[in-house]
Amino acid sequence: MNSYDEALSVKGDVILIKTDELGHSEKYEYKNLVVSVGKTFIASRMASNTDVVMSHLAVGNGATAAAVSDTTLGVELGRVTLLVNGGTPSSNTINYSANVPAGTATGALTEAGVFNDSSTGTMLCRTVFPVVNKLAGDSIAISWTVSIT
Repeated sequence: MNSYDEALSVKGDVILIKTDELGHSEKYEYKNLVVSVGKTFIASRMASNTDVVMSHLAVGNGATAAAVSDTTLGVELGRVTLLVNGGTPSSNTINYSANVPAGTATGALTEAGVFNDSSTGTMLCRTVFPVVNKLAGDSIAISWTVSIT
């Protein structure tokens, strides 16, 4: 008897590069959690394309650990447009990037998430991390890879 039971998992890796107004950079790397509504979003896209694609990255300073039941950030400080690097997913992976410019989301950042709307929308994934202090003149480049394995 053949068993076709496959265990699929969705996971992500996040790289933040903070650059201050003098051009000095610091790099941070984190894992993320693909939340339940994000997994439902992935499944729904296999049935139709009525759900809007992931388009925005939000950052905030919420202190609560990421949980599969999350639908928003704890305390959102700013949201920016998300780009799909390379245009299309490949090898079970999609790569997003975003830039949080100087003057946007200033503060002690501790969380980030991927959404499909500029102000609300469905959350795909969330990460919580140790404080990254973003001053008014700092920018943060974010690279977010989501893989289905």
